[in-house]
Amino acid sequence: MRFSLNIPNFGDFADPRTVATVAVAAEEAGWDGLFVWDHVVHDKRLRRTFGDPWMLLTAAALATSRIKLGTLVTPVARRRPQQLARQVATLDVLSGGRVIFGAGLGGPIEDEYGSFGETTDPVVLAERLDEGLGLLQRYWSGEPVTHHGRHFTVEEVTLLPATVQRPRPPVWVAGFWPHRRPMRRAAQWDGAVPLFTDARHGHLPAVDQVRDLVTYVHRHRDRDREQDSHNPFEIVIGGATPGDPAKARDLIGPLADAGATWWDERQLMDSDQLDQLAPVLRRIRQGPPAL
Repeated sequence: MRFSLNIPNFGDFADPRTVATVAVAAEEAGWDGLFVWDHVVHDKRLRRTFGDPWMLLTAAALATSRIKLGTLVTPVARRRPQQLARQVATLDVLSGGRVIFGAGLGGPIEDEYGSFGETTDPVVLAERLDEGLGLLQRYWSGEPVTHHGRHFTVEEVTLLPATVQRPRPPVWVAGFWPHRRPMRRAAQWDGAVPLFTDARHGHLPAVDQVRDLVTYVHRHRDRDREQDSHNPFEIVIGGATPGDPAKARDLIGPLADAGATWWDERQLMDSDQLDQLAPVLRRIRQGPPAL
C-alpha cells in the first residue's frame, strides 16, 4: 500500500507557496503522493479564496523530486479537453512523469455547473466525462487527433508536448459506491477512487463495502488489463487516521487486506480545520501509516 495526502484548493491551500511547503514536508516525511481538489466555488454560499489546481501542483512539482502529484478529482465535463490535456502534459513534463490524473463528474453540480449556466443533467455530464477522457488519452499521445462526437469536435490537431509517461499518465476515476456505473467506468482505466454514501469525506468506509467494491471492479476489468502485472489497478481509499502508527495500522490494515492499494489521508469534511495548514502539516510530519 502507498500513502498520499489530500488537500482542498481553497483556504490556506489557495496559495501555491503553501502547497509547495506541504509537498516538501510530505516528501521528507515519506509520503508517496499529494492530491489537491479541483473546485471553482464548491459551495458558493461560503466566500473562500481558491487556487487553480494546476498552478498549485506546478509549485509542488518545482519543490519536489519524488512524490506523485495530481487532482482528486478533476470534473472533465466542465473542462475543454484540449486545454486540460495541455495542462496535464505540461505538468507531467515538468515533474518528470509524476502525474496521476483523477477524474469524475465533480460537484456539487448546482454550484459548480449550474452557477455558470451549464447543464446540470447528470446523464449529459457523464457523456461529456466519457468522451472527454477518450480525447485526453488521444491528445496525450502526441499523435494527430480527428474526432466527431456528441459533445466535442476535433479536426486534425496534434497537441505537443506529449506526456512523459507512456502511453499516458495513470487515470483514476471517482464515484459514489454502491452506485455501479461510475465503478464500471473506473474499471476501464487505471484506478478507482470510491466515495461512500454512508461515509463522508474523511471517515473510514466499512471493510465489507470495500471488499464488495474491489470484487465488483475487478469483475468488470477486461482480461488483458487484469493480467497486466506492469500496470496494476489501484483502489484508492481515504480517511483521517491518527499519527500513532499502531492505531493507524489497526484502522488501515483490514482495508488493505480487502484490496485497497492506496491510502489517501484526508481531513474531516465537517472540520473547521479542513482548509488550514497547521493541522495538515502536523499530520504530515507524523509520517504515513506503517503496515
